[in-house]
Amino acid sequence: MPQLISVIFTTYNSIDWLQKVLWGFECQTDQNFEVIIADDGSTTDTKDFINAFKKSSKLKIKHVWHEDNGFQKCIILNKAITAAEGNYLVFTDGDCIPRKDFVKTHRDYATPGYFLSGGYFKLPMETSKAIAQQDVASGDAFDINWLMKNGYPAKGKKLRLTASGFQAKLCNWLIPTAKTWNGHNASGWKADIIKVNGFDERMQYGGEDCEMGDRLKFSGLKVKRIRYSAICVHLDHARGYVNQAMKDKNKAIRNETIKDKKTYTHFGISQE
Repeated sequence: MPQLISVIFTTYNSIDWLQKVLWGFECQTDQNFEVIIADDGSTTDTKDFINAFKKSSKLKIKHVWHEDNGFQKCIILNKAITAAEGNYLVFTDGDCIPRKDFVKTHRDYATPGYFLSGGYFKLPMETSKAIAQQDVASGDAFDINWLMKNGYPAKGKKLRLTASGFQAKLCNWLIPTAKTWNGHNASGWKADIIKVNGFDERMQYGGEDCEMGDRLKFSGLKVKRIRYSAICVHLDHARGYVNQAMKDKNKAIRNETIKDKKTYTHFGISQE
């Protein structure tokens, strides 16, 4: 069983979404965790917001920042891993609001020799903007009927939010999804992540999370799927940082990892 959990997620000049995510972590039924905000170069507005939020919040928050040099998620995540005090690390994103049982679910499923693979429930922009603090606290932001009243399409996917208890566990087991490390909802033991040297800092957007998961699996870890148990809703946003050259480079690095069954990157936390 994990002791202290470190929850790690990235942010970049997105204070409104960051605030909603922090509301979600304030409502967790399991409070034995710290939050590490891995800031990929936001302006001082984000720092000022975090400092103000900390004054009125019960959350233990660390703000890990580096200068803006484009999309460098892997570098800032490695800095956050180094700063983590917990022996178990839960990763999500700065645009994913966790349901109140999110941390508890990761703790309950955590098992030596495994990492956990979750998913998210994607919201349109109208619904993303509609979510207020009381909607997170009451659970309405995770209720499919409330979401449909606030812009979620009636024909959209619903099972991830409506499944619960045994049905959710059954869906985790039966519904075929890739057993990958998904940066928006995944967790593992800090020692296992350090062993593979964290994220490959040559990589930018596109498969960078999965590549570390590949190395974890090649190192001997197995994977548990928790897509229908550990719930977070994904707030909509633009992706102006994406370009094809970046994705092609990442794909080549990941293909090499898979081909050679690599368990370690020399471009990670330690680069000696």
